[in-house]
Amino acid sequence: MTVAAEIHETSPQKLLAPVLSAFWDEPRSWTLETYLRHDGYQGLRKALGMTPDDVIAYVKESGLRGRGGAGFPTGMKWQFIPQGDDKPHYLVVNADESEPGTCKDIPLLFANPHALVEGMIIACWAIRSRRAFIYLRGETVPVLRRLHEAVREAYAAGYLGRDILGSGLDLDITVHAGAGAYICGEETALLDSLEGRRGQPRLRPPFPAVEGLYACPTVVNNVESIASVPAILNKGKEWFRSMGSEKSPGFTLYSLSGHVAGPGQYEAPLGITLRQLLAMSGGMRPGHRLKFWTPGGSSTPILTDQHLDVPLDYEGVGAAGSMLGTKALQCFDETTCVVRAVTRWTEFYAHESCGKCTPCREGTYWLVQLLRDIEAGRGRMSDLDKLADIADTLNGKSFCALGDGAAAPVFSSFTYFRAEYEQHIKGRGCPFDPAKSTVWADQSHPEVHA
Repeated sequence: MTVAAEIHETSPQKLLAPVLSAFWDEPRSWTLETYLRHDGYQGLRKALGMTPDDVIAYVKESGLRGRGGAGFPTGMKWQFIPQGDDKPHYLVVNADESEPGTCKDIPLLFANPHALVEGMIIACWAIRSRRAFIYLRGETVPVLRRLHEAVREAYAAGYLGRDILGSGLDLDITVHAGAGAYICGEETALLDSLEGRRGQPRLRPPFPAVEGLYACPTVVNNVESIASVPAILNKGKEWFRSMGSEKSPGFTLYSLSGHVAGPGQYEAPLGITLRQLLAMSGGMRPGHRLKFWTPGGSSTPILTDQHLDVPLDYEGVGAAGSMLGTKALQCFDETTCVVRAVTRWTEFYAHESCGKCTPCREGTYWLVQLLRDIEAGRGRMSDLDKLADIADTLNGKSFCALGDGAAAPVFSSFTYFRAEYEQHIKGRGCPFDPAKSTVWADQSHPEVHA
């Protein structure tokens, strides 16, 4: 029996795997004192007793995959850093959480910042780095203050600075507050912003592992990826692999939001299903049913109630035609207009496009114009083909993944809800608003009236 199948047969109450979130509800959970009571910095002590190459191999063998979206193996990313090149090596943590629906890194940093700090020290030991940066979304001032305090506590306790725990490792961490741009979540745009330039994606190759921050070898990791490392070192790679699925092992944070009874963060093994998460959270809001949802934020293709039992790991969601992404599970009930939702998402991507490449700069603008016309009842049937054509021009052809993210809601909503677009056009308005549509009384679309 696969791990996913075992999860499917387990009662919802036993599915949670609190590791990163184990003591979020304790008083002053963010302090070093609390963190030390929960095996804090024990993983670091074990890592410092190993060679850097052995640490990389250990994390690689654990199967930890990046928790920021693409799911690239973390240990393999560390392994790409060239050694013996006489250049400084840098670690940069991407805490610029901007994807609509994604809200896991900010509460993690707010409640348990030392997990990130310890993970960064381990990662720097592995890649032979003496300088690390946390690039935080600057609007989150309370989180910024807690990160600064956690770094200060770590320096005072000897976990940062010179000759950490007698290992010979010298390390300084800088917390940098970004100015607030979605594009800076893209790793090369983040590096440009960190260097003081306008945040725009770089041409690759060269990749950051070869020429990253200040043209030196750089690892860019997500907050949750790095914060998961201390537990792996402390409790063992076999323990980590005992959770999740074969190709997607371990625990992770699922952000459940939208029309649900109990939104929030649910830490569980990879491979759990949305049906099980809804069972734990109280289901959809009373009297309503699930219509569509995103498995990893608005840039991932939407799924429907047909996919409630899809294992929420990288392979399972991929086989269903979407991406696990940041595990931002936005759930929408039958009262939601798909055209309206896709229009709002697309407006966001058009606003946040850096304008560097023509497909994204022009494509997102024209997607918004067409979608607004359709939502308002001014659309024509030929507009649907135009939407598909523009989305195809964006997908895989823009400078960075923002274009792919803007195209994904359009393509996937056409797959499952093209009839709803046609209703807007034929009825000259939104069928979910009786004051603006001539097809409100049309009983051939029961989802409109549910």
